[in-house]
Amino acid sequence: MSKPIVAIVGRPNVGKSTLFNALAGEQISIVKDTPGITRDRIYAETTWLDKSFTIIDTGGIEPESDDEMLKFMREQAQTAIDTADVIIFLVDVRAGLVDDDNTVADMLRRSGKPIVLAVNKADNFKQLEADVYEFYNLGLGDPIAISSSNKLGFGDLLDEVVSHFDKDADTGEEDERPRIAVIGKPNVGKSSLINHLLGENRLIVSDIAGTTRDAIDTIVEHEGREYIFVDTAGLRRKNKIKEELEKYMIVRTVAAVEKSDIVVLMIDAVEGVTEQDAKIAGIAHERGRGIIIAVNKWDAIEKDDKTIYKYRNKILEVLSFIPYAEILFISAATGQRVSKLFESIDVVIQNQNLRVKTGVLNEIMSEAVVLQQPPTDKGKRLKLFYITQVSVKPPTFVIFVNDKELFHFSYQRYIENKIREAFGFGGTSIRLLIRERSEKD
Repeated sequence: MSKPIVAIVGRPNVGKSTLFNALAGEQISIVKDTPGITRDRIYAETTWLDKSFTIIDTGGIEPESDDEMLKFMREQAQTAIDTADVIIFLVDVRAGLVDDDNTVADMLRRSGKPIVLAVNKADNFKQLEADVYEFYNLGLGDPIAISSSNKLGFGDLLDEVVSHFDKDADTGEEDERPRIAVIGKPNVGKSSLINHLLGENRLIVSDIAGTTRDAIDTIVEHEGREYIFVDTAGLRRKNKIKEELEKYMIVRTVAAVEKSDIVVLMIDAVEGVTEQDAKIAGIAHERGRGIIIAVNKWDAIEKDDKTIYKYRNKILEVLSFIPYAEILFISAATGQRVSKLFESIDVVIQNQNLRVKTGVLNEIMSEAVVLQQPPTDKGKRLKLFYITQVSVKPPTFVIFVNDKELFHFSYQRYIENKIREAFGFGGTSIRLLIRERSEKD
């Protein structure tokens, strides 16, 4: 099941980034005592009471501002509101209840989403009790006093947040239909691809970047099997928005990837693979989703017998962290090779759910160790005792070793490559979990 999404929303300078960093458990967002300093909307996974969810940090909302950056931040906060399952509305007890808080509250109320009202900077609740209760006037229920900087009141806050999660999500029947998120920069042909798959214009197609305002679920049937495609708004180009604001556009991508099994990353063949494409692919890779790279507008490229080879190498150079991705060269406009997409999806689904017997895995690992000795440090050598697969989607393996610190990233990649050589796993990431144990154990 996909994880719920929780957005932290509020005016500038109420402490959203500080709260986000505290919940995420690491320093992710830039924190500075200047309104509007959060230029990126950052996302992270966190857990409370065995419930995992994704939190999104947003730029502050200035409801009446005509400043270009603040207007854009307001637009992206609305995106977060539309995407979230639960909203934390953060206010500042020191500033007190201001008109903009009422305006933001009305904006949130219209969303129909569950809202948890958190009153920040309440370092001394007894002293500030009357000021906290002033926020009852927002009409959003009980205000919860917290201090993001001192991590006070988090238990009550998170208890209230998780109480709004769908209680039937884990007990209801899970939809067996594969969910495919179509992601990429604007104007690469995401909607055109889905329209071609449908055989009819079910989605709006336009040359104007950003036409797709919301993620849209579309059911496509192919050879008797149903697939759910999610079309998403793409990232804006740097020359459209100030460079500092670029990451604002990832929120729909995060939401779509979170709710998908496989992502189709569309790349413009004419423009070539870009840094933005790498950022989008990174989201899917981090989430362990199956990845298919669809190089669109291939009909517009002058080709010779080496063009595909050169282009494929360029993709693998920029997207070196996903060498396992399936790569297709298509034209959504003409339909060239689009039918191959379903073949790739089915292969990736099969690989995502592939299970390997423990005995076979340990044979592969033993052979790998013989071919390339594990690293040593100060006379101590890494020993790999045992490997077993513990889950699928993505395939996840636990390896027991004598010293985790000796199991360097390069040797982990070597073991992963040996597993891939033996079993393929094309189109899906592989997770390695490292556990220590003594030789006696």
